[in-house]
This record gives sequence, C-alpha cells and structure tokens, in this order.
Amino acid sequence: MWIVLFIAGLVGLLAVWEIWICEGAHLGRRAVVFLYDLTARRYERIKCFDPAWERQYLGEPFVRTLAGLHGARVLDAGAGSGRLARAVLPSTAFHGVITHLDASRKLLQVGRELADSPQTHWVQGWAMPLPFSDSTFDAVSSLEMLEFTPRPRAVLHELIRVLRPGGWLLITNRIGWRSRLILGRTFSPQAFRSLLREAGLVSIDVYPWQVEYDLAWGRKPYSDETRMQSKRAGVST
Repeated sequence: MWIVLFIAGLVGLLAVWEIWICEGAHLGRRAVVFLYDLTARRYERIKCFDPAWERQYLGEPFVRTLAGLHGARVLDAGAGSGRLARAVLPSTAFHGVITHLDASRKLLQVGRELADSPQTHWVQGWAMPLPFSDSTFDAVSSLEMLEFTPRPRAVLHELIRVLRPGGWLLITNRIGWRSRLILGRTFSPQAFRSLLREAGLVSIDVYPWQVEYDLAWGRKPYSDETRMQSKRAGVST
C-alpha cells in the first residue's frame, strides 16, 4: 500500500514538474502546443501582464532601438497572445509591421482579439524551421520561448538567419532556480552571453528584466564587421 502511495506521489510530482514548471518541454513540441491550446483562454490571467510595465520595459526600449526606421519588418517568434504588439503599437513612434508566429492556433486567436491591427500579421508555424527567407526582418523578438524548444541553439540560429545584417535580436533567457529544472534547455547568464556571441551577434547587452528572465539584445553584423572580427581573432575568411 505504501509503495503504491509513494509511486502515485512520485508520478504527481513528475506531472507538476513537467506540466507546470517545464510546460511540457521534455515531451516534445506537439505536447507544448497542446498545453498552450488547452490553456489559451486562461493565458492572460496566468501571466498577469501589467500593461504599463510592458510598455515601459518592453515597448519603449524596442521602439527606441528601431527609431528612425520607417516600414520596419518585425518578427515576434513564439508570439503567443501578441505581447510585443500590445507593448509597442501604442507608441506613435513605431512605423512598422509585426509578424506574429506561434505554433498554437488558439493562442494566436487570442492575440488577434487583443492586438489585431493593420500593423500586425498572424502566422501559425514552428520556430524550427522558420517559414521565412534569409534576411527578411529588421528586428526579431523571442520572449519566453527558447527554453521550451527541443533545440534552443538551433532555434537561435534560425532567428538570426531571418534577421537582416544590421538588424536586432531581442531574446530572453530563463534564470532562477526553476530554470535548472528545465533540463538541457537553459543557460547561465555567462553561458547565454557566450552563446549569443558564438552565434555571430555583436553589440550584445544582457541585463535583468523579470524575476525569472534576463533580457538580451544583440545585433547581426554586416559582412565587413564579420571580416574585421575574424581578423582580430586570427581567422582568415
């Protein structure tokens, strides 16, 4: 009897770990999408986004980074319910279009209801591979997504692939004790900075953002910058 109770308790703990903390990350990407579809209508209540905070600490820095760029093409990968759009679009200084990509059809439906406008597009699809050509976007955002993908490093390279030279990547890194429970999908702050650098980004800035996330900016270099970096490193091109 005690063995049965022990096993039942262990199974319960594993379920809480995988579903609540890891959001199905170790069960495959279709399991992750299933969970998001299942909770799409409760997603906003679960996340408890503060609109004023989002505009100040997400929207305004994003708009400043793209200042002066008219017709900016932005990709929000793992867009969910349109968090980036709701932080950015209230600003009259943003002159561009945000393409929202997410594998969860129901989350995208919620996003359309909350943030649909002439400046938004909504695409259902995977982050690996991304359904876009090389150098398509002026900026790429990926918030709270990387740790829930099967191959975070490969996804990072996909995000950079669709970014034009000179364009900016905005991405989060999961931190805190719970990040260590998502096995093989998270990085220490130092390792994450190195990961961005090894992926070829320059002008990297990583700083605390939320209790469980750091926020990172990085720019995709122009080809001449890449050659100069290689020469400094003693690598011929």
